[in-house]
Amino acid sequence: MINKLVEKIKKTNAPIVVGLDPMLNYIPKHIQDNAFAEFGETLEGAAEAIWQFNKAIVDSTCDLIPAVKPQIAMYEQFGIPGLQAYKKTVDYCKEKDLVVIGDIKRGDIGSTSAAYAVGHLGHVQVGTKSYAGFDEDFATVNPYLGSDGVKPFIDVCKEENKGLFILVKTSNPSSGEFQDRLIEGRPLYEWVGEKVAQWGEEHMGNGYSYVGAVVGATYPEMGKVLRKLMPKTFILVPGYGAQGGKGKDLVHFFNEDGLGAIVNSSRGIIAAYKQEAYAEFGEKNFADASRQAVKDMIADISGALEGRK
Repeated sequence: MINKLVEKIKKTNAPIVVGLDPMLNYIPKHIQDNAFAEFGETLEGAAEAIWQFNKAIVDSTCDLIPAVKPQIAMYEQFGIPGLQAYKKTVDYCKEKDLVVIGDIKRGDIGSTSAAYAVGHLGHVQVGTKSYAGFDEDFATVNPYLGSDGVKPFIDVCKEENKGLFILVKTSNPSSGEFQDRLIEGRPLYEWVGEKVAQWGEEHMGNGYSYVGAVVGATYPEMGKVLRKLMPKTFILVPGYGAQGGKGKDLVHFFNEDGLGAIVNSSRGIIAAYKQEAYAEFGEKNFADASRQAVKDMIADISGALEGRK
């Protein structure tokens, strides 16, 4: 799957991923009204609104991008109907040949970790048959419990030819409370980065490991250090746009070949129509606004990478 992701990035010339993290207040009124007319102001109504919103954005951007990243919490808040919308979204994106990164941030041990891995990336055995549960291509994993939490995911990825993105240095302001703590003179995130690189060495695709890392765009200097520590690790970079990251901040996350990183934008794309820059599109044409935001993001990052040469 890491090979497919790299190939799709090369083909689209777009090292970006659209975060499908829908809040109800991002969803235009006409979509909510239609969903509520059919299902009422219920969890089912909310889930239908989310699904229709996602579908429109995917339809308008899928030819420009290599991947999407649905954040499962935005769906879980609507209970079982929300999870059904999550699954419909995953399946639809795969039909469009997009790589799907399930942003699930699981972190547990032993059989619990294995069950999470099977549910999201593998096949569960039911009598004589086996079934894929959510069936994403990648999943995000919290490594705080150590190898016991990560190894079950790696085992499933080996069986299924899928991949992981492991949290190393996150984009939120308080991440430093733990991640920046010095251990033997070096910050914790460097130790985690080295461990991710070590796990990855044993599980390589064509040039990059299928064990990737998450490093926030809001910490470009740390990204520079981590890129050197993890040369064969693909980096998922959150924090672009709405959280303050810009294309010029991101060049250090990429290798000299222009590969090695994929940058996420969520509300900056899916709620683009709410921004002044895209107000001309109007609420009815929200998906066209998202398409333009994708084009602008590609231009920003491509321009920054070109400028580095």
